Amino acid sequence: MTQISTRSTLPGNRPPVPLPPAKRRFLTKLSVVIAGGMFIDGFILGGIGVVMPAISDDLHLSATWEGLIGASTLIGIFLGGPLGGYFADRLGRRPMFTATLLMFLAGSVAQFFVSDVIQLFLVRAVMGVAIGADYAIGWPLLAEFAPARLRGKLLAVQEVAWYVGYLLAYATGYGLAVSASADWNVILGLSTVPTLIILALRLGTPESPRWLMSKGRTQEARQVAAEFMDEEDQRDLGEQAAGSGGSNGLRALFSRDYRRATVFCSVFWVCNVTPYFAIGAFAPIVLEEFGMKDGLSGAFLLNGFVVAGAITSVLLIERVGRRKLAVPPFWISAVALVAVGLWADASPLLVISCFIVFSVANAVSTALTGVYPGEVFPTEIRGAGVGFATAASRVGAAAGTFLLPLVVSGLGVATAMLCAAVISLTGGVVSHFLAPETKGLLLSEASAPIGTGSAAPE
Repeated sequence: MTQISTRSTLPGNRPPVPLPPAKRRFLTKLSVVIAGGMFIDGFILGGIGVVMPAISDDLHLSATWEGLIGASTLIGIFLGGPLGGYFADRLGRRPMFTATLLMFLAGSVAQFFVSDVIQLFLVRAVMGVAIGADYAIGWPLLAEFAPARLRGKLLAVQEVAWYVGYLLAYATGYGLAVSASADWNVILGLSTVPTLIILALRLGTPESPRWLMSKGRTQEARQVAAEFMDEEDQRDLGEQAAGSGGSNGLRALFSRDYRRATVFCSVFWVCNVTPYFAIGAFAPIVLEEFGMKDGLSGAFLLNGFVVAGAITSVLLIERVGRRKLAVPPFWISAVALVAVGLWADASPLLVISCFIVFSVANAVSTALTGVYPGEVFPTEIRGAGVGFATAASRVGAAAGTFLLPLVVSGLGVATAMLCAAVISLTGGVVSHFLAPETKGLLLSEASAPIGTGSAAPE
């Protein structure tokens, strides 16, 4: 694995060198097609929250089956993340980049025709496998092409795309369900449209030069780098060549050099997404429990603030760094959720205000779940690292989505909110001690083990 003893310069002090137009266009297109995968993920997960009441009525779902359907895609992502990471590190980023969308396209079309709860669960689980694999392929690919001064911003934009997809699914589903009385099969199957568009745009994407270099394909790597990377990152590619050849796979993730990064990325992601998915997947039901007559409209409003929070991270990440956007939002989220839990009988206005605060703060921090895993693992295990963190996060997200209806029905919605607050608090404590600062570092520097000139908590 890559190890270096010193940073080439102080982070953040390198003079910006504009990319040539052709390289800038390529980087823009690459960001868009990877963001497209994130958009699709958010679209299918947001859509299920809108149509869950209709599915429940039509298929006569129990609370257990409601939770399983809500968590089905997350369960698939749990499996797809490590699998996608494994094959991306072994076979390359490029071939897997198209294969995942073909798999997802098949699932999207199948949603038009499912007619019972088992079919729906299986189809969405398969779609989740494709999504999880796409995480472990797209983020490493973008991190390996992006220049240091833009890498955090471009990776954070991916989460904005996820939230936009989630929000658009709410808006589209709400409009079709209310004004057109569309069937839930149609609403879920709409993910076919963006999938076809992104699939077409991904054709012709080059292989990662850092992956090529890690496999000893030096000449190919330099040719691709010369065409698509800036000069500083081309030099950094040469440093990687001198240090490549370490151990691969899950074992390396828990080696002395990288277990800290593995634990941090996994816990950081789990504690961000578990409360969000638990609340977001069932936002209409939760808000109605608190006395809002139109929970669906309230949920749509909350997701609008979520998009604003993610955009805030994109705008600030290369100015203030990673840690200031990663740690404080956990504390704010915990306080907001405690307030909801303690004043469950208060006015709907107070409740929705606290949920807005949580939504914005949570989104600011969650935007970094696409940044850290792409930066802190070396090329040889970057796919595996992203895949493992993805799987860990979906354990929490699936558990939250599955358990929330049961906790609400058994212990009440106030208790559910206090449980979510504890998860946010845990994320704040872990991130305070383990979150590194990688602003301005070259990728070989950001992914070097702690203690060898790598990023470290400040």
